[in-house]
Amino acid sequence: MAPTERRFSAKSLLSGSVGRNLGLVLALLALFVVGAITAGDRFTNIDNILVILRLASIIGVISIGMTFVIIGGGIDLSVGSVMGLASVVATLSAVQAAAENSTWLVMVFVALAVGLAAGFINGIVIAYGKVVAFMATLAMLVAARGLAEILANRQTQVVRIPEYIEFMNLDLIGIDMLIWIFILVAVGGWILLNRTTFGRRTIAIGGNREAARLAGLAVRRHTIYLYALAGLTAGIAAVMILGRTTAGTSTHGTLYELDAIAAVVVGGTLLAGGRGTITGTVFGVLIFATLTNVFTQNNLSTSVQAVAKGVIIVIAVLLQQRFSGQGSRTQ
Repeated sequence: MAPTERRFSAKSLLSGSVGRNLGLVLALLALFVVGAITAGDRFTNIDNILVILRLASIIGVISIGMTFVIIGGGIDLSVGSVMGLASVVATLSAVQAAAENSTWLVMVFVALAVGLAAGFINGIVIAYGKVVAFMATLAMLVAARGLAEILANRQTQVVRIPEYIEFMNLDLIGIDMLIWIFILVAVGGWILLNRTTFGRRTIAIGGNREAARLAGLAVRRHTIYLYALAGLTAGIAAVMILGRTTAGTSTHGTLYELDAIAAVVVGGTLLAGGRGTITGTVFGVLIFATLTNVFTQNNLSTSVQAVAKGVIIVIAVLLQQRFSGQGSRTQ
């Protein structure tokens, strides 16, 4: 291979998903170096690493679902509120009574069903009602939070099923159950996006909706599936937060939708749709979780942390515009 060809292939590789993920790895390593220098052993010990992973797990699960929606050319502002609603419904007295008389899995099923139903409604309104995704999911954000407050009577509902709490707080080979759930959802999302026709259709629809329709893809039906998937991951996150906090409340998931979108964008997924990776999203979640931990270890204010997050998001969007512009010029 000629030197020019080698340079061209290396440039193509680094400008693709490999290069983007490499940049995320370097950013994560840089944060670890900063944490190690500023906080020392308090940051680098294994217990603190597990704290970072636990912090990343719940928002990470929501971000996996959000990745599919954004790759498909949509947006979902309701996932945090849906998560709160699912946590409230799963801890209602009637549901917990049923769980006591049978199995704690009843609570899990109810939380997943609530998330799936909310996502399905979003998809129906967007695909067949032809409502803009931003407005449709904004309406669900408000409605789901309000319904959760009504059902909970603005009170915290304590989980009374000890078997549920015990399972959600298990340690397998020293790793929390919440982290394992995040790993399983991330692996499942990667397989679904990269090894199935569902993933290929998602990318095609996000890249060019009209071309995908003319090619024979059931665009509206697939849109419903995408939002149902996002709702399902919100339900899984509700199951996780119930295990961590042992309580259901309408305040669960507040602003989680913004954190999820930020992680997905920083992970390299185009807001315009048609490109993105689960691996990038996982790194995006870990970057924000690590950043939060570094600030906490150094007793820095949440206001400074919010500014830092905002700067990172702006840089990520600017880089997206640059790379997408380069891609369009080379085609």
